[in-house]
Amino acid sequence: MSRVGKKPVAIPSGVSASVEGQVVRIKGPKGTLAVALHGDVAAKVEGNEVRIDPRTDSKRARAMWGTYRSLLANVVTGVTQGFERRLEVTGVGYRAAVQGKTLQIQLGYSHDIAFPIPDGITIATPRPTEIVVTGIDGQKVGHVAAQIRAFRKPEPYKGKGVKYAGEYIFRKEGKKK
Repeated sequence: MSRVGKKPVAIPSGVSASVEGQVVRIKGPKGTLAVALHGDVAAKVEGNEVRIDPRTDSKRARAMWGTYRSLLANVVTGVTQGFERRLEVTGVGYRAAVQGKTLQIQLGYSHDIAFPIPDGITIATPRPTEIVVTGIDGQKVGHVAAQIRAFRKPEPYKGKGVKYAGEYIFRKEGKKK
């Protein structure tokens, strides 16, 4: 039995939820998101909460039960508060700046990297060495942050590169004479 799936997803005031077949739509102050449910689970709105239930007692249905309950809870969080990922750029001459709908990043290559900002995502650079990715879809925010980090992952000797804020980089010692 799923312990996560048993808990209903609370719908705060100012947020509305509707179920249309296998699609749950959540509308809040920051926008609207939808979750397409797996065939093994069903959703129903009861008062100010959404309840997810498995259709059968199979192992897959029980697994999907908790998974889709968590996805639905993240959608509710997204339309009320939003999601944010902070990235730090470390290295001599490494910097980032937003120009219109693109993020210009200098990471020690022979060319600058022009990253087009996707729809539904906001990128800000409060400092040249800090990138803040925000949006209502948590999966999209995490994916965009991972794409930016992949341009130059932090290396273990000097720690140069793009890392998540608060991420610990295991440092190695250089060669000995």
